[in-house]
Amino acid sequence: MSSSQPQSKSPHKIVVGLTMTTLHNPPTNGATASAVKPPFFDVNDPKPVRYGVLLFPGFQALDVFGPLDVFNSLAMLYSFPTKLTMLAKTSDPVETSHQRAGNTMFSHPETDVSQSMIVNRTFAQQLELQDGTEAEAIDVLIVPGGVGTRGDMSTEIDFVKRIYPNLKAVLCVCTGATILARAGILDGRRATTNKRAFAWATSTGPDVKWVPEARWVVDGNIVTGSGISAGIDATYAFVALNYGETIAQELADCAEYVRWMDQDHDPFAKRWKAGAS
Repeated sequence: MSSSQPQSKSPHKIVVGLTMTTLHNPPTNGATASAVKPPFFDVNDPKPVRYGVLLFPGFQALDVFGPLDVFNSLAMLYSFPTKLTMLAKTSDPVETSHQRAGNTMFSHPETDVSQSMIVNRTFAQQLELQDGTEAEAIDVLIVPGGVGTRGDMSTEIDFVKRIYPNLKAVLCVCTGATILARAGILDGRRATTNKRAFAWATSTGPDVKWVPEARWVVDGNIVTGSGISAGIDATYAFVALNYGETIAQELADCAEYVRWMDQDHDPFAKRWKAGAS
């Protein structure tokens, strides 16, 4: 099998790799993704109910739709109570196009391809509910990346900083890690991010223990995925931790998706020279 293809390994490796307790001094950038602290997650705990997705102009489509398809299937095929809220700075629909938001990076004047997401609540509205009623409080925040993260993210960063203490977990994809890093919630933690954008992304969090070679990383109650498609594998890992490996694998089989079971397997780190001096 080519090293660029998902590795077919025991489905139990994902659980074993995430429950290591023997590491007393976690290494920094030279670490492997499986050398993590004991996880915050416990499959025997009450399941998350309320999921929120942080949106901003220029978000990467697959960073959102990949994880959401997994949770859509989870809600459809199993009886776990599950609710979803789309969150943004304003109540206006949010587009994947960064050009329309005024970001000229990778812009092409004759190209206009974009999708829009409807917003259920603004950040301000969710923060009020988060403090006021458990019935509407978000349990898990999903944070995508995208070219939009290169723009002014001050409102999104402030939102993450304020809501994080009341969350059960964060699931982050790609350069969404730069939002978490700038909010300070990754300080002292191990995390990964998009490998093509690794140099820029890691510069946003000098106190983060960035892992160059990882498909995803778990540290405490935060799961960070590598670039774009890695968000799907990070989501299956999140499901395995919270709902059990059997459910995670069945969801993948229903989607006819071959999971990357080894979180340390990351050919794109070498391809994009992530972490190279």
